[in-house]
Amino acid sequence: MGDLHTKEMDCLFEIILHLKTKEDCYDLFEDMCTIREMKDMSQRLQVAIMLDQGMNYQEVSEKTGVSSATISRVNRCLNYGSGGYRKAIDYINGKDNKK
Repeated sequence: MGDLHTKEMDCLFEIILHLKTKEDCYDLFEDMCTIREMKDMSQRLQVAIMLDQGMNYQEVSEKTGVSSATISRVNRCLNYGSGGYRKAIDYINGKDNKK
């Protein structure tokens, strides 16, 4: 993914890391992304969480309406990707354990 590591992407991620509240995130992402793009990203994260919990493709598809191709892509990234889904899931699981 070397093509992604650009000054422009660095700037985007620095800005995202600077945001302090969910409302700040909503404001930025609503301006930058379409509603469909935002829903797709949040849905992919939910797919990763469900797969990590041991759900099979059919269960995930039934609960989310996501295609098997998208589920497969998320699963591949979850297991062989850069570790982003794993970090997100570990964060969510740690957050849930603190409640």
